[in-house]
Amino acid sequence: MVRIGLLSDTHSFLDPLLLPVLEDCDEIWHAGDLGSLALLQQLRNLKKTLRVVYGNIDGHDIRIDVPQYLIWQVEKMKIFMTHIGGYPGHYTADVKKRLLAEKPDVYICGHSHILKVIYDKQLQLLHINPGACGREGFQKVRTMIRFTIDQDKVKDLAIIEM
Repeated sequence: MVRIGLLSDTHSFLDPLLLPVLEDCDEIWHAGDLGSLALLQQLRNLKKTLRVVYGNIDGHDIRIDVPQYLIWQVEKMKIFMTHIGGYPGHYTADVKKRLLAEKPDVYICGHSHILKVIYDKQLQLLHINPGACGREGFQKVRTMIRFTIDQDKVKDLAIIEM
């Protein structure tokens, strides 16, 4: 069993309110728009397994350190994460091609600042966008998601609002 804290669109701000939530996690995943190397270092200092992709606001300094796409295995689930990619029925062409080729169980993206958890029946995957937990953007409520992967199941999914 692996407990995950999923963030996106921090835009250089890691809310101190998140630290107790992340403390209970085995891994921290960030779906892009970190905003600064300082924020990336803050996440690394939490001493958790960290999986990060860069976003459209992230500069060259971040892009040379983290990838645009990540594909990995957690327990018995294949995960695909990028920053910009759309959602079921509205994927970008590149992401749709990658989803068809890779066949992940879970697809994660950020960018829209809109929290979404949608099961895609056509591609048989769970799409998760944790919304935005930074202070920049149009969102009225800052959000992240915490969940558990247990073998081949996503469990205990919780939305954290700030």
